[in-house]
Amino acid sequence: MAHVKCLRCRECGNEYPIEPLYVCDFCFGPLEVAYDYDAIAKVISRDRIANGPPTMWRYHDLLPVDAKMALDMGTGFTPLIHAKNLGGKLGLNKLYIKNDSVNPTFSFKDRVVATASAKALEFGFDMLACASTGNLAGSVSAHGAKAGMDTMVFFPSDLERGKILGAGIYGATLVAVEGNYDQVNRLCSELADNHRWAFVNINMRPFYAEGSKTLAYEVAEQLGWRAPDVCVVPGASGSLFTKVWKGLKELTDLGLIDKAETRMHIAQPDGCSPIVRAYNEGTPHVRPVTPDTIAKSLAIGNPADGFYSIKTIEETDGSAVIAPENEIVEGIQLLAETEGIFTETAGGVVISALRKLALSGVIKPDDVTVAYITGNGLKTQEAIEDVIHPVYTSPNYADFMESMAAREKKTQNG
Repeated sequence: MAHVKCLRCRECGNEYPIEPLYVCDFCFGPLEVAYDYDAIAKVISRDRIANGPPTMWRYHDLLPVDAKMALDMGTGFTPLIHAKNLGGKLGLNKLYIKNDSVNPTFSFKDRVVATASAKALEFGFDMLACASTGNLAGSVSAHGAKAGMDTMVFFPSDLERGKILGAGIYGATLVAVEGNYDQVNRLCSELADNHRWAFVNINMRPFYAEGSKTLAYEVAEQLGWRAPDVCVVPGASGSLFTKVWKGLKELTDLGLIDKAETRMHIAQPDGCSPIVRAYNEGTPHVRPVTPDTIAKSLAIGNPADGFYSIKTIEETDGSAVIAPENEIVEGIQLLAETEGIFTETAGGVVISALRKLALSGVIKPDDVTVAYITGNGLKTQEAIEDVIHPVYTSPNYADFMESMAAREKKTQNG
């Protein structure tokens, strides 16, 4: 851990020891991990990374945890797919899908929980916990089970059934809170202040957030050690968006890739788009909203990293895009029908935004473009129930032909 120096306030620069802290005592700004990049540069190389495990832990030199404490469940190094079919429809020749829906609990949250749970074990915590919009609950539950820790997950009571079941199967204590995510988070913040529990996205947040950087490292390595020209990333708290950019900058600073000139585009659903609205209104101050969206995994009305997301957009000459609620399922269908990838509603938001950016000419045909798909559609099947229509028939040839003819006629009549 010689490469980790301290925790540092992102606002005033005050420094703190490596402990389960997340807020600056002086200005109440968020804390993040500060590294000794000179020390890292002496040991890291493309070959060292390539010789590591085929998981996110091949980048352990750039993570704030002792790799010996890592719960390596096979997270990371997920496919980067050249999406020729979808790209053909959108006029993008070099479109890639980073498919993080194939992680152990079927979302990118396994990356952040991997770092947070390893750090929780280092600190000697017995309880692993979280405030979740869905995917995080499943990942925390799985990692807690693997670590032999007590596990408690808190989430809004209207969460999709698949995500509740996906968290409960690991034996975690499930707490359904009558309220939205921001209310759940406030309750968990109070609990974190009064109990020695490792809330991965509260008192462990500085370490948790660093796991998202591995999505940048992998894409750069999979592209042959280069940064993409464009990234389209879903936005909830904004942490993933900012950390992908941070990861690309780290690779640049360490000489592992040429200068990253990636344009970062954040995508949010219309029913919960505080970051997009703030950016498009020309203000760095994100006004909280009450979420009302089918993309529940993005339903954070008061995003902790909203201000920093706007700074990332400005720094990279990117943009912020709203996905209309009625286009989210269309995005899910479009990705499934072209590339055979079934994503959840957050992925539908990304594909909707990608289509808008491509058709408006913001993304050029030969830009190397990466769309981040962060969760699996099997978790949010309710969202697509109204657009799936089987053909019903008896086991009789004539009845089948009649049913098919009726279907074709109905299709022609709209």
